Amino acid sequence: MALTLGRRSVDNGFRRAIHHMCLNSVKGQRFYNTTVSKEERNSGNSGNVKVITEFPFLVSRGGTVVSERRGAVMVIGINRPEARNAVNQETAQRLTEELTAFDQDNSLNAAVLYGVGGNFCAGFDLKELAQSSGSLKLEQDVCRGPGPMGPSRMRLSKPLIAAVSGYAVAGGLELALLADLRVVEESSIMGVFCRRFGVPLIDGGTVRLPQLIGLSRALDLILTGRPVKAQEALTFGLANRVVPDGQALEVALELAEQVSAFPQLCLRADRNSAYHAVFDSSSFTQAMQYEIDHGLPVIPAEAVTGATKFSSGAGRGGTFSKSKL
Repeated sequence: MALTLGRRSVDNGFRRAIHHMCLNSVKGQRFYNTTVSKEERNSGNSGNVKVITEFPFLVSRGGTVVSERRGAVMVIGINRPEARNAVNQETAQRLTEELTAFDQDNSLNAAVLYGVGGNFCAGFDLKELAQSSGSLKLEQDVCRGPGPMGPSRMRLSKPLIAAVSGYAVAGGLELALLADLRVVEESSIMGVFCRRFGVPLIDGGTVRLPQLIGLSRALDLILTGRPVKAQEALTFGLANRVVPDGQALEVALELAEQVSAFPQLCLRADRNSAYHAVFDSSSFTQAMQYEIDHGLPVIPAEAVTGATKFSSGAGRGGTFSKSKL
């Protein structure tokens, strides 16, 4: 049995994490082996072109990943609904390419990641894994290439928001953890469903999850592989918003548009400082130094203009009014 993920060229952005393939827990083998019914698939138009029903402006042309620019926001969809958006090698590469392009495009401020057809992502494609033969070969040096799920080793410089519907499990959970924020539908299920099959979390699950929700809660999910519903995910901090079914993509897009409207140098400096303090800083003092070093240049670049606008009265209403975020 083998799965070979060849080395791919990586731009400055891949760091930290691990890799992974995934499976399931609560519904066990049935979850992964059951084919999605025709009713669950996109009906769309005839031929290779079909409108993605969750968001009419997105059009799929048969690829495993679909993307569309919406102003300063990039919307990226995993487009394998017949496999509950399980990620195969092609999809992993396409996701890496799309998120790398987003990160390098100065005209884009935020991105939204979602799954077409009612499920965010069921993890790595086990059919592809089972049908491979030979020895398993994955790039062990996390600085040299993508993870098995694709972009899981990236450190994006701009916000990514995950719109979670249906299942976000195993490697799918790890992709959701890559995002800064997660908008989760009420019926969604998250979890380390690969636990019962002996497949490790190697796309950043053991790195990001404890930092996100705390070690105790992370170990509860990692050791048991149990399902986590939306409301529990919200209390954990695993979900940032819980919305009615069918609304995750819309709300995530609205959130991305609101975030992208703020002064971006300041937003990115604060965001990057928070990540540095959590993952890279060796001490409180070092984290504080990083914050001031990267925050000071923002003052002449954006803060003075903002302060002038505020003092003139142009920004007072919006500064202290209730935020839609």
